Amino acid sequence: MLYTVIKKNLYQDSVSLMLLTNHLSSINGVNQIQVMMGTPANKDIFKGSGLYTDELEEANPSDLCIVVNTEDEGTVDQVVEETDNYLSNQSQESQQSSIPVVRTWEMAENKLPTADVALISIAGEHAPAEANKALDRGLNVFMFSDNVSFEDELQLKQRAQEKGLIVMGPDCGTGILDGVPMAFANVVEKGNIGIVGASGTGIQEVSTIIGRNGGGVSQAIGTGGRDLSSEIGAITTIRGLRVLDQDPETDVITYISKPPAPEVREKVAEVFNTLSKPVVAIFMGDKPKEAHGNVHYTWTLEDTALKALELAKKSTTIDFAANEDLAKMKENNKQRYIKGYFCGGTLAHEAAMIVEDAFNLEGETEHTDGMMLHYEGHEVIDLGDDAYTEGRAHPMIDPTLRVEKVKEAAKDPETAVILLDNVIGYGAHEDMAGVFAPVVQEARETAAKDGRAFVAIASVTGTADDPQVYQDQVDKLEAAGVIVTESNAQATKLAVEVVNYLNGEQSTSTSITQNSKADENDKVAELIASKPRVINVGMKSFAEAILEHGGEVVQYQWAPIAGGNKRLAKILEKLK
Repeated sequence: MLYTVIKKNLYQDSVSLMLLTNHLSSINGVNQIQVMMGTPANKDIFKGSGLYTDELEEANPSDLCIVVNTEDEGTVDQVVEETDNYLSNQSQESQQSSIPVVRTWEMAENKLPTADVALISIAGEHAPAEANKALDRGLNVFMFSDNVSFEDELQLKQRAQEKGLIVMGPDCGTGILDGVPMAFANVVEKGNIGIVGASGTGIQEVSTIIGRNGGGVSQAIGTGGRDLSSEIGAITTIRGLRVLDQDPETDVITYISKPPAPEVREKVAEVFNTLSKPVVAIFMGDKPKEAHGNVHYTWTLEDTALKALELAKKSTTIDFAANEDLAKMKENNKQRYIKGYFCGGTLAHEAAMIVEDAFNLEGETEHTDGMMLHYEGHEVIDLGDDAYTEGRAHPMIDPTLRVEKVKEAAKDPETAVILLDNVIGYGAHEDMAGVFAPVVQEARETAAKDGRAFVAIASVTGTADDPQVYQDQVDKLEAAGVIVTESNAQATKLAVEVVNYLNGEQSTSTSITQNSKADENDKVAELIASKPRVINVGMKSFAEAILEHGGEVVQYQWAPIAGGNKRLAKILEKLK
């Protein structure tokens, strides 16, 4: 049998009522129960679940409605008692909280005058009006609320764009702003991977895989699931991508999409190509395209996270425009070649393969005398080849031959890059960096006296626990002016970038400030530059997470004006 309890003018947010419903469902004798506010939309839900009663007809949107299916009328009393206790405990927790509680926008502004974002998690029928009030006050909007019309979403996003703001959502489940979780987010270390995503759980899956594998997230900007629809046209997606491209703490941009409208997908892909940073993109349901330029497409969320981690490790770049050595080399107009001298045969092979591919060279079929690549002035040599070790120790032990090669290359007026590996560990030379650092430093000084320069790039293969100690080797090389990268592949790719730059081809690194410029009035860039200052309109637990992770927050204890009477509410709004 159905029993109805209506508590007049007792507004509670929908998420709290879902938790309360779940709590009451465990009471003995309750067959089925639903607790919701008396809005027209909620009355339809009561009908759809078979829990509608005539008493609900008189309920207003500001009334709390309980309908319980039970065989024992006494169970209803227990339900009411548990409801009162639950709401009373919530009220006591609120009073004990250090989070300020207000009941109007004006009070919220007075309590937190530096607020820069409103987090809205109230019923969807009321959310657009409150979002517009936030935009009126120059606030960005994070809209957790769903059941918002396309028309309202488009109006809000267009208006935000005109004001230099952003609307994340509606139906935006997850975000991370400068390390502060918004709504349903996980605790992930701060790092250099930025995320823009239409899927809340997609952002959670990717960000947590990144976190578990030693990476971190700079920002995670949710867009709402419909942002890539033809009606909305990727307004928030494009805004988020461009903001992260200017964010100094973001080195890699990751994009996570729900199935997009085809024409909007192409629009977003075109934006990828204008960004200066590497992009890892997954369009759920679409087979990934070939990587091109700075864009890498993936098939699964795990692939997306791992690819972003791989790219994020590439922290070594050159400021081509400001580099004095490159300026000298450009002026000489002769230095165009890479000279690679390796003690590791496979590392030499990898380097040759990358150079051949980058310059469209015919690959060597035979590597006579360890010559992995020889084309014009380019050369990559495996000095561990038998041709060089007869009567001599392996170059991992004896650096003599490599030292001679480096000195010769440094004197060659056509040398642009000297490329080296440094393989440490048991059995290897006790301090290979200690040998090469002074050689490179002296060669650089000699070249400078002749009005020349060259770039030395190296990688170190080893760990912190090796006898030579990885970081010690890196430090010695860097002190001598050697650029040290995370891997042999990265070292070789950077060498290629240098040669491309000297040949007049624009490097990825040079385009960082040319493709898009930050707007001085961009309030979204300001938002992600520091911990968010939030007016939380709705679910209290969201505010607690923000405070716990260093954000500032005030809790707006929202309730529908005029008891939820839409006609009267509109009149009151006009009178203000």
